[in-house]
Amino acid sequence: MTDPLITLTTDFGYGSAYVAVMKGVILGINPDARLLDLSHRIPPQDVRHAAYFLRTAIPYFPRDAIHVIVVDPGVGTERSLLYVEIGPHRLLAPDNGCWTDLARAVGEPSTIIRLAEPRYWRPEISATFHGRDILAPVAAHLSRGLDARLLGPPAREWVRLEAPALTLGADRLVGEVMFIDDFGNLLTNVPGEAFFAWWDRSVRITVAGHDVRRRVRTYGEAEPGTLVALVSSVGMLEVAVSQGNAARRLGARIGAPVEVTILP
Repeated sequence: MTDPLITLTTDFGYGSAYVAVMKGVILGINPDARLLDLSHRIPPQDVRHAAYFLRTAIPYFPRDAIHVIVVDPGVGTERSLLYVEIGPHRLLAPDNGCWTDLARAVGEPSTIIRLAEPRYWRPEISATFHGRDILAPVAAHLSRGLDARLLGPPAREWVRLEAPALTLGADRLVGEVMFIDDFGNLLTNVPGEAFFAWWDRSVRITVAGHDVRRRVRTYGEAEPGTLVALVSSVGMLEVAVSQGNAARRLGARIGAPVEVTILP
């Protein structure tokens, strides 16, 4: 039987040795481990960005993959490290809420365990690199078939990221920008199905105080440089500039207000 996939998501960047070190620890315990980098470009200490990334990416992965997340501004403090099962997905992550957006999208976790058994860790634990010393070796042991119940006690409490405000009214949708991708597209928390329901109605769309006058189904429907609203590949309202950068053009940041209103 093939060992389960181990994925790595961090804010380490690609210029440091930190990712390679974690891979070395995993392969030292399980030389047959299958490793996959999801991203090491999460903005430093940006738990909210990590949460959106995980919510978007993890649902497409095979059952029983082990996802290691090291976006951990609280490393070395009293925060816990957790093993979490959400449906078929297994995660190892700091207790900072980075996985709770995924739970909102996929379903409540069936298992949450606080990592407390040091026999599955490295012998010496740095105060600043728990990804290497705890999460990586635990992932390797799990990939070899370790029963997760041996990792520690069930967690009774954990950090949950607050869900961004969302209003779905009869004539008004109000949300905010959740994520800005590398193209400068503004991904919001307004459901695409609610936006589509008004496709044939006259509406006003505003983002960060700017009007978006064009609705399209895909970027290529608009001339280059046109500011457009559409439904993203993850099923949410998106604001973009065809062959351009909406975030730069509008001066919009994560948390910027978004509103769609039916016109009389």
